[in-house]
Parts: sequence; structure tokens; C-alpha cells
Amino acid sequence: MPIYEYVCNTCQEEFEKLVFGNKAVDCPRCASKDVKKKLSVFGMSGVEKPFAGSSGGCTSCSKGSCSSCK
Repeated sequence: MPIYEYVCNTCQEEFEKLVFGNKAVDCPRCASKDVKKKLSVFGMSGVEKPFAGSSGGCTSCSKGSCSSCK
């Protein structure tokens, strides 16, 4: 089950909730149901290959790596 991040539109409390299905979410501080799901970001570690569009490899030529990059 995913954990979502929310912000309460009434008291501005930011919180996380484990949500099962389409269950209604209420603010843990003021109990308001006027909450908005935040855009969550995630991090990754241990990634060896660069992602598409990221700058990886050689910066002085168009190859992935070369002797001048080492």
C-alpha cells in the first residue's frame, strides 16, 4: 500500500498517510477532510548508469568515455 504526502487546506499541516484503496483522508491535526495530495519525489541510490537526458560520460567529446576523461 502506498504512502502519500498531503497538505491540509484548513491548517496547512503537512503529513503522510498510508492509504488503502479510495479511503477518505483527514488531517491528523484538525480532522479536516479538505486535504490535497502533494507531488511526491523519490530518490535513488546505487545507480551506476546515467539516466536518459542526464549528463554522463565524457564532457570533452561525444563518446561515452575516452582516455581524456579519465
